[in-house]
Amino acid sequence: MFSPATNKSSFSNQKGRHLGHAAPDSPSTPFSSSFANRPTSGTPAPWTSRLSVLARIPPVKKTERGVDADPIQPIYVGEFPQVVRDAQASFVQKNVPGGAWVSGGMDKGTSLSWIICENRLFIWSYLSPVSSKKCFVLELSPSVIGSGGVSSEPSHCNSWMVCVVNWDGRRTSSNNVVQQLKSLGIVVCNQKTQAFLYWPDIFEDGATPLTIPASFDDSNSPGVGKALSYWEQQHNRNKDSYLVEPSYFNSLIACAVPNRVHVCIALACGSNGELWQFLCTPSGISRKKVSQNFDTLSAHGSDTGKSLVRKGYPRSLIWRSDLPTSDITNKEFFLLTDYEIQCFNVKLVPDLSISKLWSHEIIGTDGDLGIKKDLAGQKRIWPLDMQVDDRGKELTILIATLCKDRISSSSYTQYSLLTMQFRPGIHISSENTEPPRERILEKKAPLQVIIPKARADIEDLLFSMRLRVGGKPSGSAIILSGDGTATVSYYWRNSTKLYQFDLPWDAGKVIDASVFPSTEDGEEGAWVVLTEKAGVWVIPEKAVLLGGVEPPERSLSRKGSSNEGAAEERRNLKFGGNIVPRRASSEAWDAGDRQRAMITGVVRRSAQDEESEALLRSLFHDFLLSGQVDDSLEKLRKSGAFEKDGEANVFARMSRSIVDTLAKHWTTTRGAEIVALSAVSSQLLDKQQKHQSFLQFIALSKCHEELYSKQRDSLQIILEHGEKLVGMIQLREWQNIICQNRSSGIASPSNLSSEIAGSLWDLIQLVGEKARRSTVLLMDRDNAEVFYSKVSDLEEVFYCLDHQLQYIIGGEQTVMVQIQRACELSDACTTLIRTAVNYRHENHAWYPSPEGLTPWYCQPVVRNGLWSVASFMLDLLKEASGVNLSAKSDLYSHLEGLTDDLLETYTGAITAKVERGEDNKGLLGQYWERRDSLLDSLYLQIKGFVEAKCQQDSDEDIQDQKEAILRDLSLPLLSIARRHEGYQTMWSICCDLNDTVLLRKLMHESMGPKGGFSYFVFKQLYLNHQFAKLLRLGEEFQDELAVFLKQHKDLLWLHEILQNQFSLASETLHSLALSEVDTPVSVAEDEREFELTNSMPTLMERKRLLYLSRIAAMAGRDAEFAEKTKCIHAEIAILKLQEEIGRFLPDDFEKQVIGSQLLPPEELIELCLKGQSPMLSLLAFDVFAWTNSSFRESNRSLLEECWRSAANQDDWGSIYQASIDEGWSEEEILHILRGTCLFQASYRCYGPEAATYEGSFDEVLPPTQNEPEFPVKHVGCSVEGILLQHKDFPEAGKLMLTAVMLGADIKVEDYSPMQ
Repeated sequence: MFSPATNKSSFSNQKGRHLGHAAPDSPSTPFSSSFANRPTSGTPAPWTSRLSVLARIPPVKKTERGVDADPIQPIYVGEFPQVVRDAQASFVQKNVPGGAWVSGGMDKGTSLSWIICENRLFIWSYLSPVSSKKCFVLELSPSVIGSGGVSSEPSHCNSWMVCVVNWDGRRTSSNNVVQQLKSLGIVVCNQKTQAFLYWPDIFEDGATPLTIPASFDDSNSPGVGKALSYWEQQHNRNKDSYLVEPSYFNSLIACAVPNRVHVCIALACGSNGELWQFLCTPSGISRKKVSQNFDTLSAHGSDTGKSLVRKGYPRSLIWRSDLPTSDITNKEFFLLTDYEIQCFNVKLVPDLSISKLWSHEIIGTDGDLGIKKDLAGQKRIWPLDMQVDDRGKELTILIATLCKDRISSSSYTQYSLLTMQFRPGIHISSENTEPPRERILEKKAPLQVIIPKARADIEDLLFSMRLRVGGKPSGSAIILSGDGTATVSYYWRNSTKLYQFDLPWDAGKVIDASVFPSTEDGEEGAWVVLTEKAGVWVIPEKAVLLGGVEPPERSLSRKGSSNEGAAEERRNLKFGGNIVPRRASSEAWDAGDRQRAMITGVVRRSAQDEESEALLRSLFHDFLLSGQVDDSLEKLRKSGAFEKDGEANVFARMSRSIVDTLAKHWTTTRGAEIVALSAVSSQLLDKQQKHQSFLQFIALSKCHEELYSKQRDSLQIILEHGEKLVGMIQLREWQNIICQNRSSGIASPSNLSSEIAGSLWDLIQLVGEKARRSTVLLMDRDNAEVFYSKVSDLEEVFYCLDHQLQYIIGGEQTVMVQIQRACELSDACTTLIRTAVNYRHENHAWYPSPEGLTPWYCQPVVRNGLWSVASFMLDLLKEASGVNLSAKSDLYSHLEGLTDDLLETYTGAITAKVERGEDNKGLLGQYWERRDSLLDSLYLQIKGFVEAKCQQDSDEDIQDQKEAILRDLSLPLLSIARRHEGYQTMWSICCDLNDTVLLRKLMHESMGPKGGFSYFVFKQLYLNHQFAKLLRLGEEFQDELAVFLKQHKDLLWLHEILQNQFSLASETLHSLALSEVDTPVSVAEDEREFELTNSMPTLMERKRLLYLSRIAAMAGRDAEFAEKTKCIHAEIAILKLQEEIGRFLPDDFEKQVIGSQLLPPEELIELCLKGQSPMLSLLAFDVFAWTNSSFRESNRSLLEECWRSAANQDDWGSIYQASIDEGWSEEEILHILRGTCLFQASYRCYGPEAATYEGSFDEVLPPTQNEPEFPVKHVGCSVEGILLQHKDFPEAGKLMLTAVMLGADIKVEDYSPMQ
C-alpha cells in the first residue's frame, strides 16, 4: 500500500517491494503519479529519486550540521551493533532467497530494538551511542523452532513476535537505558509455527530459554484438526486447497505478574478467533485456551447462504496504559475483531483469570458509533490494527475499505483512521459480572481518510499493515506496510498530510517504528524508525510538517460512499465547527504569544457541553423577555455548566458569542466610509447592552457566586469581554473623530491628511484581514466589519503592532508623517488599555480575587505590541533633529503616556507570576531593561526641551527659568519613575534641580526590600566620592545607611562614631586594619559595576587604624573593653615587629612585600628563620609572644624550629673548648653565656619579665624535661629535649642548658641585652 508511486525500470529488481498491480482508473498505492503543489525537492516525497543509503548519512555529527541541512530529511541516529552487522553479512552470504528478510521490532517502554537474524535474537537500546551499545544475543534452537528462522515464502516475512518484560516496572527516557535496566524477561513467539520461547532474565549469565516447540497435541493446539506440525499442515494445504487454512497468531502481549519473581503472563490471539494464555515461570511454561467466544463469524453470508469464517481475526491485542489510580493486581487489554473493540480484564493475583468487561461495535449500521457499513459503493471493511495512547484514553484503528467506483466499475481501497475515546464519567469496574448497558466509547473525530482511492490490495498484504501512534506532530500516526514502507499521517487544518519515510533501496525495508523519548515529561517524542540494513533513523517534527504532502484529490464520483470524513468536515464548516477534527482547525490562528489551549491538543466539545450551552441560551433568552431567572442556577448546575473552567466554560463561551456576534446586515459599503456609519456604533452599543444584561442574569440567578468561588478564570474572561467591548467602543469613537477631522481638514495640512489619518485605519485593515483569512465564514465580510465584530480577539491589535508595524509606518514617509501616524497608534493603544483599566476599577465588585490571574492587557502579546510602538517612537525622537519643537513635544507626551501603560502591564504580569509562585527572573530582567531605556531617553528629551526653550527666551535670570521649566516638565516623568522604581531618573532629576528636600522626600517614600531609593542614593554618593554628603544623610537615615555601609567599612566606622556607637566603631576599625583584600570591603556581590578606587592600606595606615580602634574602645568602655584593648595592643606589637623584621631583610622582593602587605604571624616567623641571623631568630620568639596560646599550640613544631635556629646561632663547640683551654671561672662562663642567643631566647620566653598576649610559653614548650615548676602538657617535649638533638650537645650540653636556665632565672639587674 504505502510504497512509492513511481516504478522506475532501474529498480525493477528491488528486493522485497511487492507492489502488485493497480486496478484500472485507480492510482498505485498510495499516490497517483501526478500531484498538485508538490515540492521540488526532498527525499521523503515518494516521487524523489533514490540515492545510496551512504549519501543520506551525514559525514559529521548531528550537532555539527550547518544551516544548509535539509529540514525535511530524516536524521540518522546510529547503526546496528557490530555483532548484528556481522550476522547480517553472514545472512547475505548464505544466498537466502530474495523474498526473505529478517524480523525485528522496537519496544517503546524500554527503548529497546530487536532483530532476529537466522537463529539468533539480538536486543539493544537504540538510544545508546554506538561505542557503548550493549547487545544481547539469544540463541533460538532450530530443534525448537523448526524451520521458522528463515523462510523463503513472502507471506512468512517478519513472522516473529517479541515482547519485553521489564521486571523493574519503570519507564525511562535516559540515554543510557540499557545500563539502567537491571532485569528483563523476553517472550518470543512465531506467528506461523507458534513456537514459544521465554527467557526469565537475559541479564543473567548463560540464560537459556524455556520453550514450547513448533508442534502441538490435539488438546491444546491452536491449529485445526489432529496433532499435525505446522509444516505437515502446510503440506496438506498444498495437497488439498479445500482444507481450512491453519491458524496463526496475529498479536502477542505480555506483562509481569506482581509480587512474583520472573513470572509473567502472555496472551496471543489466533486468526481463527481463539485467545491463548501462556503463564511463563522460571520453571516452565503452561498454556491454555481462554474459554471466550469472540463472535468472529462474519455477519455476511456467502453466495450460497452459508456462514463463512472471517479469516485473520481477531487482529490486535494491546494493553491499556496503566492509570494513576489503577490497581496493580488487575490489568486491562483491548482486542480488535472484524467489527468491534472488546475490553478484557486480567486478574493477575492471586490466581490468573480473564473476564470480558465490555465491547463496542465500530462497524455497523450506526455511523455515530464508528463506521457505517452497507453504504453505496462499499464492498468490504477491514479493521487492520489498533493502538492506544499513553494515557489509555484514546484508541486509534487503521481501517481499509474496499469500494467500487460506480462510473468506471473499478475497485479501489480507501484507508482511514478511526479515533475513539472513552466517554467522560464512565468507569467500568473489574468486579462487574454483567456487561454495561451504556456506551463506553465515542468518536473523538470524524473518520480521517488517509488514502481516498488506492489500489485494491490482496488481503494478506492488508493484514501485514501495522499502526503506531504517539509521535510528533501531536496526533500523528505512522503506518507500516508489509512491503517495508513507513508513512506518517497527520491532520492539519482540515486536510490530511502524508510524509513517507523514504531511504535508498540498499537501506532495506522498514522493520518497525516507535516514539523517541521526549526530554520533557508529558510531551510526545519524534518518530524513530528501525530499518533492515541502514540502522535507526529519527523523523523530526519539522520534517513531517514541511515535507508532508496531500494525498490525491478525492473522487467526485463517490457520492454516498464511505468517505464520511469529507461530509462531516463540510457539515462542521456549515454549522460553525462544533466538532473539531483531530487537530485544531484554522480557528486556532497563531496569535503571537497567546497560549490557546486548542493549539496544543485536540479540541472537542462534548454532548454535555452542547446541552449546557443550549440550556444557558434558553434561560438567558427567557430572562431578556420576562426578566425572571426562576431556578436557573439549579438547572445549570445539573447540566454540568460549572464543571469546566477557562474559555471552555459555557458562560465564557456565551459571553464570547455575545461580543463576537456578526451583524446580519451591517453595511454594503466598502472602504473607509464604513467606520463613519452609525450602524457600527449601534452594533457595538447593542452588544454592550446585551453583555450587561448577561451580567445581570448571572448575578440575579446567583451564577455569579458560583463562578466567583469555583471558576475564577471563567469569570475573569467574561468580565474581560466587557473590558474589550468598552475599549472597542472607545476606539470606534476615536476613529470617528479622526475621520471627521480629516474631512474637515482640522487634523493637518491637506497634502498630508490622507497619510496621517490612515495609520489606525491601516491597523484595522491588517487585523481584520488576518481574522478573515483565519476563518472561512468571514471571507465574505469587510476587514473593518470583521475587526469591530471580533471583540474577544482584541489582543490581535497588539500582535499586528508587534509584527507588522513596518507596514503601517513606512520608512519612505517623511519624519513628520511618521510622527503623526505613531501618535495616532499610541492614542489607540492607550485608549484600549486605560478604558479596560477604568472598567475594571468601576466594576471591581464583579471581579474574582485577582491572586494569580493575569489580565488580558498584561499578556506577552500586548506588552510586545506596546513596546514595538514605544521603541519606534524612541527612535523617532532621537532622529527628529530637524523637526519643530511643537511636533517633538507632542511625540514626547504620547510616548510618556504609552510608557506609563507599558510599565503598568509589566507590573501586572510580574505580580501574577509572583502570586502563582512562578519564576519571574526573565520577565523582571526584560522589565528593568525596557523601563530604564524608556525613562532615560525621556529624561534626555526633557533636558533637550529645556535647553531649546531657554534659547528662545533671552531673560536675564536664565538659571531660575531653566530650573522652573525643568521642574514643570519632569514632574509627570518623576511620577512614573516613582511608581516603577526608576531610581536613575529620580536621582538625575533631583541632582539637576539641586533639590535635597525632594531627594529626602523620595528616599522616605521609596523604601524597598533592598533599601529602595535610599540605597541607590547612597551608592551614587559613594561612587562620586561625596562622602561628606553621604555621612550627613546618616543623621536622617541611620539604619539604612548602616546597612549600606556594611559593604563599605572604610566609611562605616565614621558613621558609627557620629552615632556615638564607639564600641561598634572599634570593631569596624579593628577588622578594617586587618583586612587582607585590596580594598576595604566595598563591593557587594551584586554590585560588581562599582569602580575599585581604593588601594591596599600600608602598615603605617593599619597601625593608625588600630590606634583609632583602641581609642574608640576606650571611649565606649563596654564590658569587653579590657580584652579588646589587650588584643589591639598585641596586633600593634605584631605590626611593629613586621616593620622591624623588614629592616633586617636584604633589599629584594620579600622586603617590598613585607613593607606593604599584612603578613600572618606564621609567615613572619618563617621569614625570620630563613634570615639565619641572631636578631631575626630572637624576633621570631617576639612574634610568638604576641600571638594567643592556641596559635602557639597549633604551631608547636614551628616553635621548636625557632629553638633549633637559636641554638645554631653560636659555636658551642668553640665555647666549650675555650672554657677548657683557658680555664674559665664560673663568673666568666656565666658572662659568656649571657651573650648567647639561647640565653636571649630563654629570657624572652621564660624570664621573669617575659611578656605575652595570652598564656605562657611553658604551657606549650617548657625549658626542661620533668620540671615540677612548669606544667607540662606534652611530656617529653621541651627545650632540653630539642637541645639533646644538637650536634654539640654531647660536649657543650651542660653549657647550653645552663644558658637556658640562666635566662629563665636571671634577675633583671643582671640582664644586659645583646647589642
